[in-house]
Amino acid sequence: MSRHERTVLGADQLRNTGLAPVGDRPWGTHICLFYETPQDLYDVHADYFGAGLASGEFCIWALSEPINRETAIEALRKSVPDFDKYLRDGQIEFIPGYQWYLRGDEFDPQRITGGWHAKLDDALARGFEGMRVSGNAFWFETSLWKEFCEYEAELDRSLAGRRMIVLCTYPLAASRAVDVLDVARTHNFSIAKRDGRWEFLETPELAAAKREIGRLNGAIDILSKPFPGSRHLTHREQIVLAQVVKGASSKEAARDLNISHRTVEFHRKNIMRKLGARNVIELLGIVLGSGQPE
Repeated sequence: MSRHERTVLGADQLRNTGLAPVGDRPWGTHICLFYETPQDLYDVHADYFGAGLASGEFCIWALSEPINRETAIEALRKSVPDFDKYLRDGQIEFIPGYQWYLRGDEFDPQRITGGWHAKLDDALARGFEGMRVSGNAFWFETSLWKEFCEYEAELDRSLAGRRMIVLCTYPLAASRAVDVLDVARTHNFSIAKRDGRWEFLETPELAAAKREIGRLNGAIDILSKPFPGSRHLTHREQIVLAQVVKGASSKEAARDLNISHRTVEFHRKNIMRKLGARNVIELLGIVLGSGQPE
């Protein structure tokens, strides 16, 4: 089996994220965390990486202020059982965030995304289930904010079909309201940890999708009510499915969601495959509860 095949197979398998507001999610999940204190950051990563290590995943933490390698290791050592063994076995890696993202003071999104993919290929070749990544947004106060937002969007697209889960962390103290909106648009989930307390930030896309589903005259709220296979769908796939149930064409859905027609088609094919539907009629039957395909 090739590395690519191993990456694609089981892409909808649910993984324990270790994050209470997010729960179990499939590979390809892209999470944004706003944090208030360094302790919030330590606590979140102990749960996040602890779950990944226990599940046989390779973990990478791209570090930047306010955390360095020594403090990160010490924090995980205190909270993650058998952490020293994982560290000795090379199951977790710590890399300098600034050097990883801005090698030679040059920002190259393709190099960065390609670097993650290369590390994933290596992790799979070494027998790990997949890869779990976290990176801190130290570039918040740099002149590269627009470029990094574009990188986040590209990274989100590149995760489709790959055995990766990515957590991006942002300091609340440095975040403007417009920054929060920019970030939320490029992640499946946006959550916050404020002095030990969790908060869930609803993205504009999710809010819009819920409004659209409300127009179905109560037939079904596909973002909150389960149906066969619903737990295997990603957040983006649920939003596209809402458009399908509403009766929107791919072009109409692309316009409403402000994404490309090709992206909508990609998600539609994944939805059909995951739910085992051969056509839209069968898909509606599954979602609306009138039966499943034989």
